[in-house]
Amino acid sequence: MYIYTSRELKEADQLAASLGMETFALMENAGSGLYRELAPLLSKEEDVAILSGEGNNGGDGIVLARYLKLNGYKADLIFPLGLPQTKEASQHFSYFKACGFEETPFGQGKKYDWIIDGLLGVGVKLPLRGELKDVTKWINAQGAKVVAIDVPTGAASDTGEADEHAVRADYTFSLHGFKPSSFLFPSSDYFGETRVIDIGLPQTSTWKVWTEEDVARTLPKRDGNVHKGTYGTGLLVAGSDDMPGSAALAAIGAMRMGIGKLSVFTESGAKNVIAALVPEATYIQRDFSKKIGDLGQKFAGIAIGPGIEPNEAFEAFIAAAFQEPLPVVLDAGALSKRTYPKRTAPVIVTPHPGEFSRMIDIPSKTIAADRIRLASAYAREQGVVVVLKGQYAVIAFPDGSGIVNPTGNGSLAKGGSGDTLTGMLLANICTHDNIKEAVANAVYIHGACADLWIRENGAATLTAHDFSQLLPRVMHKLEKLCVN
Repeated sequence: MYIYTSRELKEADQLAASLGMETFALMENAGSGLYRELAPLLSKEEDVAILSGEGNNGGDGIVLARYLKLNGYKADLIFPLGLPQTKEASQHFSYFKACGFEETPFGQGKKYDWIIDGLLGVGVKLPLRGELKDVTKWINAQGAKVVAIDVPTGAASDTGEADEHAVRADYTFSLHGFKPSSFLFPSSDYFGETRVIDIGLPQTSTWKVWTEEDVARTLPKRDGNVHKGTYGTGLLVAGSDDMPGSAALAAIGAMRMGIGKLSVFTESGAKNVIAALVPEATYIQRDFSKKIGDLGQKFAGIAIGPGIEPNEAFEAFIAAAFQEPLPVVLDAGALSKRTYPKRTAPVIVTPHPGEFSRMIDIPSKTIAADRIRLASAYAREQGVVVVLKGQYAVIAFPDGSGIVNPTGNGSLAKGGSGDTLTGMLLANICTHDNIKEAVANAVYIHGACADLWIRENGAATLTAHDFSQLLPRVMHKLEKLCVN
């Protein structure tokens, strides 16, 4: 479940070669892996076209074609751009012919049930031009099921760039690991269902996709001999007389996620509204001139921002919070363009793309196409953890590593869902020992709640307060899987 840029893939290839795994063998591994993934989807009565390019991606297609034909499938190996040009692909084509098979001329009149796109892979240069563009237009017009090898031709590998005539795949079989573009926009729209094919390269990436198995492996187990102090006291600085709901939703997220004790630092008018919804919390009259150390409690973590309009006093309070040796989560009104001090405890910023745009002075559309790289750059430069929200939420860490979250859907595009996540993050930084696992689990579970919702309801109907009922159900399933 690792993610690789094109540069990192080249480095992994070089490392494998230095250890004795040559490109010819990797190509064989790729083709055989592709066959094992594809064959269960096919019927031997269906016609399959393998469109192979001139490079190594085409070589993978040649090996796949050999396996299909050897196993009785009706497969045509086609070179619409010309015969293979690389040494290893040419060797595999010779082996293909030695098995008694021949290539099929490219004829636009024949209809296929399945088309395998092995034209370019990660080596695409956009925009598509000439003969290559004609071939991708032909693929998209066929009405066949389409499988792309590595990336759909016309979609970039490392960014969200995609040509308007890029191949629209039903499946993408990504070799060795996911490519960043499968999680970026608009390129991700071309991938269909993405599956990773292991080809025998060593895993060297520091970026991965977080899975249910990861959550089950890292979710803290709740033993019997515990008390509320075991799971920490969190301080939630949120809400106002005009926006009490934001604090209420964050407080619900924190309590349902398992925090031991919660104190809400808010305005007096908001307190009565929030307390009616979250009677389990305690409340402190907000005064931004106070320091956190003066509030009379020992906190395990702090979350700041939902339902608060920024001003100088608020910014001074945030600056003072950075002096505390505690994890700090910043959201909503606490997000701004600033430089963060060096500190031992983490700072976690949780912008949506619009907020991140204001933080880094880059348009939201540019961020959508390059969110992994931009979030990682900000995390490294500022020394903070970035949770860049949205479809395929990106979690970037100061050490250059990161996580892409696969859960969640468009039902989360509604006011209040981010406030709930802030509360969940607060709970997790109080209950997890590892900050990376704490953040990744909160984001995954938040998205899993939305996925559960749309399995049973319309996507448009989810509201943030529904998390109070969704979280127990999702957590029940995950706790049963927990291996700790």
